[in-house]
Amino acid sequence: MKWMKFPKRYLIVILTFVSTCVCYIERVGFSIAYTVAADAAGINQSSKGTILSTFYYGYACSQVPGGWAAQKIGGRRVLLLSFVIWSSTCFLVPLDPNRVTILVIARLLVGVAQGFIFPSIHTVLAQWVPPHERSRSVSLTTSGMYLGAAMGMLVLPSLVKFRGPQSVFLAEAALGVMWSFLWYKYATDPPRSEHQKATGTSFGDSSLPTKAGQKIKMENGPATIRTSKIPWKRILVCGPVWAIVVNNFTFHYALYVLMNWLPTYFELGLQLSLQEMGFAKMLPYFNMFIFSNIGGVVADHLITKRIMSVTKTRKFLNTVGFIFSSLALMALPIFRTSGGAVFCSSVALGFLALGRAGFAVNHMDIAPKYAGIVMGVSNTAGTLAGIIGVDMTGKLLEAAQAEYSDLSSPESWRAVFFIPGLLCVFSSFIFLLFSTGERIFD
Repeated sequence: MKWMKFPKRYLIVILTFVSTCVCYIERVGFSIAYTVAADAAGINQSSKGTILSTFYYGYACSQVPGGWAAQKIGGRRVLLLSFVIWSSTCFLVPLDPNRVTILVIARLLVGVAQGFIFPSIHTVLAQWVPPHERSRSVSLTTSGMYLGAAMGMLVLPSLVKFRGPQSVFLAEAALGVMWSFLWYKYATDPPRSEHQKATGTSFGDSSLPTKAGQKIKMENGPATIRTSKIPWKRILVCGPVWAIVVNNFTFHYALYVLMNWLPTYFELGLQLSLQEMGFAKMLPYFNMFIFSNIGGVVADHLITKRIMSVTKTRKFLNTVGFIFSSLALMALPIFRTSGGAVFCSSVALGFLALGRAGFAVNHMDIAPKYAGIVMGVSNTAGTLAGIIGVDMTGKLLEAAQAEYSDLSSPESWRAVFFIPGLLCVFSSFIFLLFSTGERIFD
C-alpha cells in the first residue's frame, strides 16, 4: 500500500538520478582502466590523449539531435535506447590499447549515445515534474554526476588492481543493463491527470508532436493534439537561451579543467601524492553533490513561499554560485598545502553546483515543451568548453614549464585558474542581464 501511494514522478526522478550516476561511473571508469592498460602497453601521451578525448567529440555532436529525437519520439524511449547502445558497446569491445581504430570507434559511439541522455532527461522531467518541484528534481538528477564521479574514483581503481582493466568495462555494462531493466519496467509517459495538472501550470506539456487531428489514447479517453513544430529560429536568436548557453559553457569549462588538471596540480604544483591524500581528493566532488541538492531545495523554497519570483530566484542562485566559485578559483594557486587546495577546490566546485539551480533549470522555465531541445543546444556549448578548456590548459602549462622550468611555482598555474574564474564573473553578468524565469515558448 505504501508503494502504491509513492508518487510516480518521484520514482522517475530517482531513476534519472541513478542514470546520471551510472553514466559518470562509466566515464571515470574508462579513464582509469584505459590509462592503466595504455601505460602497461607503453602507449605515448599523445595517443592516450586522442583516445580519451574521442568521447567528447561524439558527445558534442549528439546533443542537439538528442533533443530533437526526444522531442519527436519521447525522452523515455530515447533514454532507454542510449543506455542499451553504450552498455552493449562496453560489453562487446575489448580494452586493447594497441587496437586504436576499434577504441576510437567505440568511444565515439559511447559519446554519441550518452549525448542523448541529458536532453532526454530534461524532456522527461518537463512532462512529469510540476513547477514547485522542478529545481530540486533537476538538482537531484544532475547531482548523480558528481556522486558517480566520486564513487568511480574511490571504487574502480581497486577493481582494476584485483580483476584487471577489462573488468571495469564489464562492471559498467552490467550497471547499464540493470538500469535499463528498471527504466523499461517502471518508467511510463505521464497519465492524463498529470497532463491536466501540468497544463494548468504551463508545465509538462506533451512534448511529442503528432500529426494534425491524431487521437492519442490516454487514461481518461482520447484527446486531439495539434501539430507542433520546433521553433528553431526563435530558439537560436533568443537572448535568455543564450544566457543559458554562456553559463553552461563556463560551468563545464571550469568543471572539466578541474576534473582533468587538479590531480596534476596536486602532484606537480604542490608535490603531493594522490595516494597519500586518500579520501581528501574526493571531497570536491562530494561537495558538488551536496551543494547541487542544497541549491535545488533553496530555489523551490524561495519560489513556493513566494519569497522571490522565478526570475529573481534563478538570477540570485546563479550569481551567488558563480561569483563565489570565481573567488575560490582565482585564490587556488595561492594555497600551497593539501588542505588549502582541497578546501579551495571544494568551494569552487560546490558553488558551481549551487549555480546550476539557476541556469541549468532555466530550460524548463522558458521552454517546458522544448526543454530537451534547449538543453541540447546549451549542452553542446558545455561539451565544446570541455574540449577547449582541457586542451588550452595543456598548452598553458607547456608554456609555463618552458618559462619557469617546472610547474611547482604558483605563477605556473595562475592563468589556468584565472581564466575560468573570470569566465564565471562574465557569465553571471550575462545571466543577470538576459535571463528570465517566464515562459517564452508555447
